[in-house]
Parts: sequence; structure tokens; C-alpha cells
Amino acid sequence: MEKISIETEFIKLDALLKYAALVSSGGEAKAAVQEGLVSVNGQACTQRGKKLRPGDRVSFGGKTVEITGV
Repeated sequence: MEKISIETEFIKLDALLKYAALVSSGGEAKAAVQEGLVSVNGQACTQRGKKLRPGDRVSFGGKTVEITGV
């Protein structure tokens, strides 16, 4: 599992997908989330603006990333 460090209080789901290179564009992130292909902490999530904080885990396309703080 890859760890992604953020310096802010939270990061939105669509931004994390791009930042972690799980998708190549914002459009791809939007489509993946709307189709329910992305899970947050083990549950499918369809809110691309969902705020993620350190400790949250996001899975998509067979990869999982965990958010860590600074």
C-alpha cells in the first residue's frame, strides 16, 4: 500500500485520485467516482468532493493508498 502525505487538513477525493496518479485526468476521476468504482475506507463512494483526512484509505483499480499527515 502506498502512502500519500498531505500538508493540509484534508484533500478532496477527486484531487487525491489525480495526486496519487490513480487516474490521469479530472474527467477520469469524476467518471470513476460517479460509477462507484472508488472505495473509501472499504466502502464505495460516489462523492468526488468527499473530504479525506490522514488515516483514510482509498482504493481504485486494484491499488490502495493511505493518506498520512506531515
